[in-house]
Amino acid sequence: MSKGTVVLAYSGGLDTSCILVWLKEEGYDVITYLANIGQVEDFDAAKKKAESLGAKKVFIEDLRAEFVEEFIWPSVQASAIYEDRYLLGTSVARPCIARRQIQIARQEGAQYVSHGATGKGNDQIRFELTCYALYPEVQIIAPWRIPEFYNRFVGRKDLMEYAEKHGIPVPVTPKAPWSMDANLMHISYESGILENPKSHAPADLYLMTKNPEDAPNSPDVLEIEFKKGVPIKVTHVKEGKSKDTPLDIFSYLNEMGGRHGVGRIDIVENRFIGMKSRGIYETPGGTILYHAHLDIETFTMDREVRRIKQGLGVKFAEMLYNGFWYSPECEFVRHCIDKSQESVEGKVQLSVFKGQVYILGRESPKSLYNEELVSMDVQGDYDPCDASGFIKINAVRFVSFIKSMFKKNNNN
Repeated sequence: MSKGTVVLAYSGGLDTSCILVWLKEEGYDVITYLANIGQVEDFDAAKKKAESLGAKKVFIEDLRAEFVEEFIWPSVQASAIYEDRYLLGTSVARPCIARRQIQIARQEGAQYVSHGATGKGNDQIRFELTCYALYPEVQIIAPWRIPEFYNRFVGRKDLMEYAEKHGIPVPVTPKAPWSMDANLMHISYESGILENPKSHAPADLYLMTKNPEDAPNSPDVLEIEFKKGVPIKVTHVKEGKSKDTPLDIFSYLNEMGGRHGVGRIDIVENRFIGMKSRGIYETPGGTILYHAHLDIETFTMDREVRRIKQGLGVKFAEMLYNGFWYSPECEFVRHCIDKSQESVEGKVQLSVFKGQVYILGRESPKSLYNEELVSMDVQGDYDPCDASGFIKINAVRFVSFIKSMFKKNNNN
């Protein structure tokens, strides 16, 4: 008698293949679901593997276009960056993946969903909060939080032995001494030999970007056109090559950024669950867009509006990192950020070269820049005397502060 149907977020790797068989052992009918979000994967082989292991159905879903338009683009609008450095490539993918998993679960009448996220990471929270938000009645099976499972499979050796016993194909090539997660936006690397924060990343770790030292000795100059804060076209200035669909734009920026070694970072970050972790990330296209969007936004947005929007961007990044994409507060913040982008329109020219992004120039029909007003050679409508009042007001404030500090020090 089946306990019910479970939709398993499946990668085709050792962990989720063992979870598939284990769920069947526990009495569940298993539907596997693999999302194509831009990772390099043999999807046909993964499908055949799942079928051979007894999956009731296998769904291979191409989510690349919606991943860019509905998840990456709002992050670009927000200038979303976690703890000043991380562009959130893994975080932004999770609600996209989990949303489709829930759609399949509802479509197939499944009472359960399952995933292979560890009990120490952020992904378990990101997946599960999305699942509960979109399907409140669903029950979640998280094997790496179930004692019967994690006590049975203490390490990779136990998984390998289980795989051999149950006819699960095992990797024939040695496993890299770190874990990796890839999607269209980035590749992340963590754990294994990288857990020592002092250890340098091996040169052969990076798969998405060239070593900047080995990058071309001449830059590529690109022009990115924005409308309402999202890119609508990218053009290689010298070659005349253009891309104008979201997926093509982002893929091309990944290609250009990767060629020049753009977007590598090595950081220690604060996980939502309460521990610090080391992560190495390469985000070539996202890094180019971060700089280009920042430039056109500053050029076209009112100063005070942008101050508020910057605070919202920080809050959005935290919510995205923590798995709160489908929370009411995150929806509200996204709406506010989207509203702020109505006039963020124009073109930015930049070069990518030896790991760096250099802004070269910008233009916009909605620019708030007044060349005549700011010119040192033209008087225009500005009266230099206007600055006197501004200086005096702030000088009084500064003097009051210094006097209070002097008085405080004397009293001590």
